[in-house]
Amino acid sequence: MSDFMDFLRHKYAYVARGEFKPGTFDDAKALFDRAVATYHQGFEGAYLLQEPGTDRGIAIVFWDNQEDMEANRNEKLDEILNEMSHLFVKAPETAFYEVSSEIKKHEPVEA
Repeated sequence: MSDFMDFLRHKYAYVARGEFKPGTFDDAKALFDRAVATYHQGFEGAYLLQEPGTDRGIAIVFWDNQEDMEANRNEKLDEILNEMSHLFVKAPETAFYEVSSEIKKHEPVEA
């Protein structure tokens, strides 16, 4: 029954859209990678997307629930986020979403 309940449980996604000062996306990426490395309990994965040819991007971090996201806040993470803040043109737009559908790539079946 626990497998069935796990199937019904939805992940959550923290999404941040922002623009970095010209030429600073690589610095922001390095800081994003460091920040994500501090996540543990309830962390399900992360993506950092860059709009080609720009310094605009979207960060998506997947969590089991919002409480786990908040529980992962710590002094080291705050330091990294503070270090990243001066790279933004303006504060990023952020939101928290429930993942309502997740489709994974199917592996080919050998005949």
